Amino acid sequence: MTVLVTGATGFVGRALLVRLVREASASAVPVVRACTRRAGHSFPAGIESVVVGDITSVTDWTPLLRGVRAIVHLAARVHVMHDPQGAGRALYQLTNVDATVKLARAAASCGVARFVFLSSIKVLGESTARDEVFTESSPTTQGDDAYAHSKLEAEMALRDIAGQTAMEVVIVRSPLVYGPGVGANFGALMRLVDRGWPLPLAGIHNRRSLIGLENLVDFLARCVTHPAAANQTFVISDGEDLSTPELVRRIAAAQGRTIRLVGVPPRLLMAVAAAFGKGAAACRLIESLRVDSTKARERLGWLPPISVDDQLRRTVRRRDELTTERQAAGR
Repeated sequence: MTVLVTGATGFVGRALLVRLVREASASAVPVVRACTRRAGHSFPAGIESVVVGDITSVTDWTPLLRGVRAIVHLAARVHVMHDPQGAGRALYQLTNVDATVKLARAAASCGVARFVFLSSIKVLGESTARDEVFTESSPTTQGDDAYAHSKLEAEMALRDIAGQTAMEVVIVRSPLVYGPGVGANFGALMRLVDRGWPLPLAGIHNRRSLIGLENLVDFLARCVTHPAAANQTFVISDGEDLSTPELVRRIAAAQGRTIRLVGVPPRLLMAVAAAFGKGAAACRLIESLRVDSTKARERLGWLPPISVDDQLRRTVRRRDELTTERQAAGR
């Protein structure tokens, strides 16, 4: 069975390729096909790399789909910076909706059996009340977030295609992903902890669900082949919801240090963050966002293979390795 992966050079994509190749060597699966925007990327043995350029609504997928049995579609536009007013939503639509629909229709026409789509928990909202959890049956949001809106529209289009063709669709809604090589806000939080400064987070009493990179790719790999995943939507997490102070303490422990947390009222934190244009990031530190992945566990028999603490330790170890490699290259 050939599995095609889009977004193969991304944070999740590279880890998924390693996992799929490992499964292929164990089960005689012949090919993992990695789609990239440009040439020059190196991949482990057993991966066939194909260059597709920017994925758009006019990409010709047919030559790349010969022999493909399943697709894991990770490619997406996540951040749009410095776009002209109104252009951001159009760019999300082009990449996250139109290009996804083009690929899915081509896949169905070429006889691809299963299409696994990595969506986002953002389609359900940015936060939950402290005692609330998101599940697969939670109502979707029609908020102003262009990224979330594009992911939701893509989900709906994929379900329509599944209803009209023989191709099975699996939708995976993920919360924040962390693991070796993570950047963005989680990477920034790790750097803050690493500096050892007291952090004003002790007054936060939230709960947030996360998903470790190795747990996510394990689940995606299962969705490629498990019969019970067909035409299902899943929300997924590590299964251990952490407050922001607890997460920071665990990051510090993974780094082999202790961290001092001081109590500052969350409203004051929000006001200061908003004044510096960091209101959205502060919300993610202060508010709760919990998901219940019972369906994934019961329907697919899935359990996260790695604990939060182990994933954090591997994340720190990889960061330190990269730092050493950069320092060596600079000498």
